[in-house]
Amino acid sequence: GLTGALGAPVKPAVTPAAAVPAAPPQPVRLNINGKDYQLSLEPRVTLLDALRETIGLTGTKKGCDRGQCGACTVMLDGRRVNSCLTLAVMAEDRKIVTVEGLGGETLSPLQAAFIEHDAFQCGYCTPGQLCSATALLGELRAGAASAVTPDVRGRPALTDEEIRERMSGNICRCGAYPNIVRAIRIVAAGQV
Repeated sequence: GLTGALGAPVKPAVTPAAAVPAAPPQPVRLNINGKDYQLSLEPRVTLLDALRETIGLTGTKKGCDRGQCGACTVMLDGRRVNSCLTLAVMAEDRKIVTVEGLGGETLSPLQAAFIEHDAFQCGYCTPGQLCSATALLGELRAGAASAVTPDVRGRPALTDEEIRERMSGNICRCGAYPNIVRAIRIVAAGQV
């Protein structure tokens, strides 16, 4: 057999799939964009994979699958979350909104502003950017402070710095950041 540096026996490596057997699927109730879904999912399935692979809502993108890029951002009870880091079972009986649920038959104000101000180039990050920006507008309406809000006791001022901080979890490889900030600022000025 194998021995380590000190001559002790070494067990062969175990792959993660072999280390922990899959749990049986369990019923999961999800409310996505106002529609109820009854699913049967293995408990380790992420919300991202449930949305894309099980339900077929492919607007939410899989980028890094590690919570670093924001392409998978959706809203859970009005707050933005990385759906690649959220287990589907954690979202049971909560309100999930994806990019498909933002506008309905017409474009949302943010979607229209993103188009008007060229706030996307390749478009891959746009669904996550839109969900994050929608949650940002809710935060501003609620008066929630961010890490750059100078006075956390008052309502945050709508500055480019404030918008950039709140959107910092969403990466755009094409570099459309100035246009994204502009689109959000224009929509927020009409809503806040």
